[in-house]
Amino acid sequence: MNRRLHERVAAFKDAQLIKDSGLYAYFRAIQSGQDTEVVIDGQKVLMFGSNSYLGLTNHPKIIEAAKKATAKYGTGCAGSRFLNGTLDIHEELENHLADYTGKEAALLFSTGFQANLGALSCLTGRNDYILLDERNHASIIDGSRLSFSKVIKYAHNDMYDLERKLAQLPGEAVKLIATDGIFSMEGDIVKLPELQKIAEAYDAAIMVDDAHSLGVIGHQGAGTADHFGLTAHVDVIMGTFSKSLASLGGFIASDADTIEYLKHRARSLMFSASMTPGAAASTLAALQIIRSEPEHIERLWQNTDYAKKLLVEHGFDLGKTESPILPIYIRDNEKTFRVTKLLQENGVFVNPVVSPAVPPHESLIRFSLMATHTFQQIDEAIDKLVKAYCSLNIELVKAVS
Repeated sequence: MNRRLHERVAAFKDAQLIKDSGLYAYFRAIQSGQDTEVVIDGQKVLMFGSNSYLGLTNHPKIIEAAKKATAKYGTGCAGSRFLNGTLDIHEELENHLADYTGKEAALLFSTGFQANLGALSCLTGRNDYILLDERNHASIIDGSRLSFSKVIKYAHNDMYDLERKLAQLPGEAVKLIATDGIFSMEGDIVKLPELQKIAEAYDAAIMVDDAHSLGVIGHQGAGTADHFGLTAHVDVIMGTFSKSLASLGGFIASDADTIEYLKHRARSLMFSASMTPGAAASTLAALQIIRSEPEHIERLWQNTDYAKKLLVEHGFDLGKTESPILPIYIRDNEKTFRVTKLLQENGVFVNPVVSPAVPPHESLIRFSLMATHTFQQIDEAIDKLVKAYCSLNIELVKAVS
């Protein structure tokens, strides 16, 4: 290997320092299906770190759909959508997604990351502007970096700051506001009604990333715009299949002209292999289940409300979450790792979120709910969380009634 390159990569010691401390909590190999209980190192562990909000990853109808599609089409498409990789099942799924989100058309990408990368890199031009919430997902940030537009960040969910920055921009430029619907770490929902009014006043377009919103909010889980009754006012909707839809891939939904443009300009679509037949079929099956069986979303919110109430009663700091994503703020990197380790040793899987992903004073444990969790599992996990706090002398501040 080139000496200079090797010196650069060998100088990276951040991960090794955490490993040496015995607190490394990433790349944990799971030896079972993604469910409310998983197996790690041969031991059963309660899973409270999954994005499978509706718990459909092991649903028999979805597994069967993936099997049938693989038997019919094979394991892959051997090319991009642009060339030889478009199947009729891809187009069928796109039609269903357009109907689901209330848009004219939809376009599949191989991952949600690629969907944001492809759309944001080409929708605006050199003399245009992209405005981003500072807590947006990394894929939004990276997509905007690939565009030739000027990128402006505004304070998290701060509509005053957004309007202040929009007011300084030239009226003739294209202005695109890109935001998460449900923010993936904080769990709060974008203030879309306020944002839409500001966008209209300054002639700005809106793009909403519904990765964590589909299957969670809106009629039949149709997402953020539907949740607020603003589907007609949101120009671009992005979504992923790796969460509530129990598969892998992503999409953009918009008007027909925008989708036609992306088909011929989004490089992450044109130069990437298309999503596998099994992934497309399993997404289609999951979508049909979500739309026909509302009890899954109802159960998710019952679990969310139950867990949130219990955590608040114990004195945990949950910030401003409004979703099944419950950020438990510890506000100390090392203690966050230590709580995560203690929990896993006692049979509970959670995700540590520390700097640089968040500022050090906002480090947290991401505790996420699934529709398939039982109240008994929630009780057990929170009881062990309380014990971990006590063991590490982390203070809990109970709400005053």
